[in-house]
Amino acid sequence: MTPARPALDPELRELLTGMPLMLQLTPEVLAQLRQLPSAPVDSLLAHRQVERREVSVPATDGAQIRMSVFSPADTDRTTAAPCVYWIHGGGMVMGDRFSQIDIPLEWLDEFGAVVISVDYRLAPEATGTTLVDDCYQGLLWTAEHSEELGIDPTRIIVAGASAGGGLAAGLTLLARDLGAPAIAAQVLICPMLDHRNTTTSSRQYSGVPGVWTGEMNEFGWRAVLGDLTVDEVSAYVSPARAEDLSGLPTTYIDAGSAEVFRDEDTDYATRIWAAGGQAELHVWAGGFHGFDALYPQADISATARRTRTDWLTRLLLSTGSATAARARRGE
Repeated sequence: MTPARPALDPELRELLTGMPLMLQLTPEVLAQLRQLPSAPVDSLLAHRQVERREVSVPATDGAQIRMSVFSPADTDRTTAAPCVYWIHGGGMVMGDRFSQIDIPLEWLDEFGAVVISVDYRLAPEATGTTLVDDCYQGLLWTAEHSEELGIDPTRIIVAGASAGGGLAAGLTLLARDLGAPAIAAQVLICPMLDHRNTTTSSRQYSGVPGVWTGEMNEFGWRAVLGDLTVDEVSAYVSPARAEDLSGLPTTYIDAGSAEVFRDEDTDYATRIWAAGGQAELHVWAGGFHGFDALYPQADISATARRTRTDWLTRLLLSTGSATAARARRGE
């Protein structure tokens, strides 16, 4: 019996008719998808006054992790800027540091953030904690080079979409447990948080083609977990496994009502509240997975993106005031 599903937003439903949808991922299909061109970063930068720098950071095993640094070209260099550390989506098996980069570049425009995007290694070539460890090494480098980069180390925001949202959550847990670097906030956009793939929304969006289905989700998790048993899966890889969600920075989570990750995302926010933490949760009625990244021109997408940016603006205004107060006190 086909389960009932929340209806798609009418405008999104119309836009989705022009997109080829899939039910399952296979190694052969993945190889084809990886051949598609990266996001057109040059065109995104063409109308912006942005300085771009490419760096490589060593991973724990000596491999080189590529990162792109985007800084406002006209920034007052005497004032330290907030930083958005961006982790791209792609089911942990595809994408690169330019995927969905238009989202954090809007924050560069809005409040002068330095955007740093990390090219973590992908599954199935990399498995287990390798992906989140790559992200952690990039974050360490960012914090250690904050003065050189013109970044305020007290205003580093970890953000990501889909798989990147899940890695952002795992990275924030890891940084909390290791005691550094300091993270001011985490922004989790339709995050991929739970390898078990057993929620109601996981079942609702299985068995029919879509942007990201339960079957595709199973493929992605199988690729990253490799031969790990259920008991060996780290909470840094599958953050929904974390028993303790206390001590996390303020968190923004959003998802669509018509997507696989809806229930695991709402549950994560609920558990942060239960642990005494602060989280803001938005579930966009009729939104499918990644709707605002795929179709930013839709009304619901514009609203979702604006709401996210407004939240970050409020956060940075409050943290900026606190930073200024500390500076006046000579701290």
